[in-house]
Amino acid sequence: MKRVSVLFLAACPLFAVDANRMERDLDEIARVAAIMVDGDVCQRIVTARALQTIFRVDPRDQWADSDNYDVNDEAFIRTKKTLMRLSRMVDYPVDVNLWMPLAANPPRIHIVIRNRYEMSQFWPWGKLHQEMIPEMQSVLSSGQRIAVKQKPGFISVLAPVRNSLNDIVGLVEVVTRIAPDARENVK
Repeated sequence: MKRVSVLFLAACPLFAVDANRMERDLDEIARVAAIMVDGDVCQRIVTARALQTIFRVDPRDQWADSDNYDVNDEAFIRTKKTLMRLSRMVDYPVDVNLWMPLAANPPRIHIVIRNRYEMSQFWPWGKLHQEMIPEMQSVLSSGQRIAVKQKPGFISVLAPVRNSLNDIVGLVEVVTRIAPDARENVK
């Protein structure tokens, strides 16, 4: 029994090193994403029709906002491909998600593109929009990348997305799980 305890304690620093390496990897992906993701294209993804209905609540149909959500295919596919390529910069499961702010008071944000593993520290399943978390607000106002470890077992790095006028129009969440389960969301 003593030998097992010694092996476990000896292995613990390896997990910390792996998590630190993951955070550095995610920060590098986020740095590249801040350069590669085209904010002008991102601003064209969600259609005007979808934006008009995103805040409507139909008491007879709680999913009406989701049913009326559509995108401009060319902008969506182009951005999704870029996000997917960024997620392949490492040899473990990573998602690069696109978040865009919505004109609302208090500030709200919505996830425009989720990726392969549907990992996110912030997205509540089935929601088109939600209150903006302080770290997202900070990235949108400062333009600085931020590492976030709010949800146990997750590491995210948030980075700004800029348009051709250098305005910050959204952000990417580069996210992984320290111990990933690739089939978690496949039921």
